[in-house]
Amino acid sequence: MNFEEHAAKPLLARHGIAVPKGGLARTPVEAAAVAEGIGAVVVKAQVPTGKRGKAGGIKLAATPDEARTHARAIIGMEIAGHKVEKVLVEEQMPIERELYAAVVNDPSSKGPLVMFSTEGGMDIEEVAATAPDKLRLQPVDTRRGFSHTDAETLVQGLALGADEGKVADALARLYEAYAAFDAELLEINPLIVTGDGRVVALDCKFVMDDCAIVRQPKVAPAGTPETLTGLEARAKAAGLKYIDLDGAVGVLANGAGLTMTTMDMIRHHGGRPANFLEIGGEAYTQAKPALELLLANPRIKSLVINFCGAFARTDVMTRGVIEAIEALKPGLPIFFSVHGTGDEEAIRVLKDRLGVTPLATMDDACKAAVEAAKISRR
Repeated sequence: MNFEEHAAKPLLARHGIAVPKGGLARTPVEAAAVAEGIGAVVVKAQVPTGKRGKAGGIKLAATPDEARTHARAIIGMEIAGHKVEKVLVEEQMPIERELYAAVVNDPSSKGPLVMFSTEGGMDIEEVAATAPDKLRLQPVDTRRGFSHTDAETLVQGLALGADEGKVADALARLYEAYAAFDAELLEINPLIVTGDGRVVALDCKFVMDDCAIVRQPKVAPAGTPETLTGLEARAKAAGLKYIDLDGAVGVLANGAGLTMTTMDMIRHHGGRPANFLEIGGEAYTQAKPALELLLANPRIKSLVINFCGAFARTDVMTRGVIEAIEALKPGLPIFFSVHGTGDEEAIRVLKDRLGVTPLATMDDACKAAVEAAKISRR
């Protein structure tokens, strides 16, 4: 679950990290009222995405009238597919130095990773590519956590001078917040040092682990509701695990891991998957609504059906798909890969009822589907 800046910053403040004074406004009049009590402000679009400044969603205002004007221009605009419905109006800060700080879930170390850089305000990917010596990384053992001493060690030698201790303190508090709120990502970019020596979170990005939402009943309601496409909403209502993508090769498989592997294989052969859709061992009952969903996607020009049986029997899953195909009569090329428990019976039934022989490997099925999508006229 993503949290917009206005909802994320109070969580930092609860752990002792300073944030600018400000308020949320849903109308230009409200924006002017907030600015009236602050002075010079920044008017910032509130949407769950980055690069708001480049899109024109962040403006400086010296007076309440300017804040009103900027809010009028920003509210209603669209940024990365998100309509701006509110703005955060915050005090302008005297920036002396911009830093970067984050804690993320790290697949390599299978735990939290604390990140720090003196190159705040830049995309961290750009820093990693152009100035890797200015990016510090510290994997964290969750059994012992990340202490102030650990933070001091991480920032040593980066010419922070008298600010080093305060920056280390902010890093240690950032990890505390990350752990307390079940974050997948908690990022401050930039973390600034002000002209009068304060360390302040000028921005904040917070992503909560979806599995932890039930553990955070006081925090989760402030998160941004998930935005679904029409097909995703339809799939959710039907109890299907579906994600819309932009490719032309449809995917139907059992199990999330096999589905993602199928998608990777499609890319390997030069194609682009049109979706993520896995129906697990319930393929017999879910095959028809799943196939209807895929056929409703006009981008799909070919389809890979990939079943690999362990506990779930491939012959049972295949019979469900066969009945769906017989009922819906899809007019697009379909390529099967069937392996594992019950595969001999599954292959026999496919031949008898559809006149189809599964390809020898998943690789073959994906390659054939990619080629077919290039010439399909569906």
